Amino acid sequence: MLNIRYEQTQNKKDKPDQSKLGFGNYFTDHMFVMNYKEGQGWFDPRIIPYQKVALDPSAMVFHYGQEMFEGLKAYKTQNGEILLFRPEKNVERMNSTNLRMCMPQLDIEDTLQAIKAVVDYDKDWVPELEGTSLYIRPFMIATDEFLGVAISKTYLFIIILSPVGAYYATGINPVKIYIEDEYTRAVRGGTGFAKVGGNYAASLIAQKKAYELGYAQVLWLDGIEHKYIDEVGAMNVFFVIDGEVITPTLSEGNILPGVTRSSCIELLKSWGVKVTERKLAFEEVVEASKAGKLNESFGTGTAAVISPIGELNNKGDKMILNNGEIGPISKKLYDNLTGIQWGKIADPFGWSVKI
Repeated sequence: MLNIRYEQTQNKKDKPDQSKLGFGNYFTDHMFVMNYKEGQGWFDPRIIPYQKVALDPSAMVFHYGQEMFEGLKAYKTQNGEILLFRPEKNVERMNSTNLRMCMPQLDIEDTLQAIKAVVDYDKDWVPELEGTSLYIRPFMIATDEFLGVAISKTYLFIIILSPVGAYYATGINPVKIYIEDEYTRAVRGGTGFAKVGGNYAASLIAQKKAYELGYAQVLWLDGIEHKYIDEVGAMNVFFVIDGEVITPTLSEGNILPGVTRSSCIELLKSWGVKVTERKLAFEEVVEASKAGKLNESFGTGTAAVISPIGELNNKGDKMILNNGEIGPISKKLYDNLTGIQWGKIADPFGWSVKI
C-alpha cells in the first residue's frame, strides 16, 4: 500500500459551467505524482496542487518519446456516489504499454489506490450534469537528462483530472467518417496495441485531412495491404452486417485493446447477439452496403463511449448507414454502458468500483 502524502492547494480554482465543459479544457486543483529510479523503484507518492512539471531540456521524453498514457472516467450517481468503470483493466493496459516501451511496471493495487485517492481528494470536481464525468489521465514519462537512444533510468508517473462533457460536439448523433488510404496508423510488430503518444501524433495528418473535407474522423486500414479495417480515429470499430456484429481482431497486435470494446463484446454476448472478432476487409463492408446488409457501425472508446457512424466516404463514394441515424445496437449499448457507469441500472458484471 502506498503511503501517500498530501499537500492541499492554497489557490482553489473556480469551477467551470458544467453545461459548457467540452473535453479536456479544464483541470482540477490537485494531481498525483510518483517518482521512479532504477535500483530504488517507485518512491515519494504524493498528491499536490496542480502545477507545471519542471524538466531539463535534455529529458529523454522530449527527444525519444519514451512515455505512455491512459484514460478512464469517474461518474457521479444520482445519490452522490462516485464510480469508476473497470479501472483495473486500464492499469493492466498501462503495464502492457510499459512493457512494450521498456518502462517500469506499476503495482496494480498501488495504482488503483492512487487513482481513487486523487479522485476522492478532488471529488467536488466530479460533475453531476447529465452526460458529464471526470476524465482521469494517468501518464508516465522518461526523465533522464541524456541525449542518446537508450532506456531511461528515471521516470515520473502522474495522474491529472479533467471534468468533461461529450467528446464529440454531436454527442451520440452519428458522425461522418473518411476512409484513409494514404497514411498508416500502425503495423504488426509496432506500437498499435500500446497507448503511446507517438501513435496519436502520427495520426494527426490524416485527421487534419478528414476535417478539411468535413469529416469527424478517419477509418484506418491496415498498414501492409491497406485492405483490412483497423480502427476509427482513436477508437475501436464495430460493423453490424446482416445482424452479425463484427470487430477487427486484436491478434495482429496493431489495434488497441479497448476497455469499452471488451465491455461491448461482453454485453452483446450476454444478450445472445452473435459477435465475431476477425480480420475484416473494407471491400466486404462495401459489398454488404451494396447488398443492403450493412445495418450499422459504431466506434467505441472511453472518451465517447459509443460513437455511431452515419456515413463512410471512400474516395468520394459515400455510404449512408441506417439513414444517417443511430442504430438499435449502438443505442442499446450506449444506454446500458452509460446506465452502468452512472449507476442508473444494475451492474450484473461487477464492473463499477466505488470511490
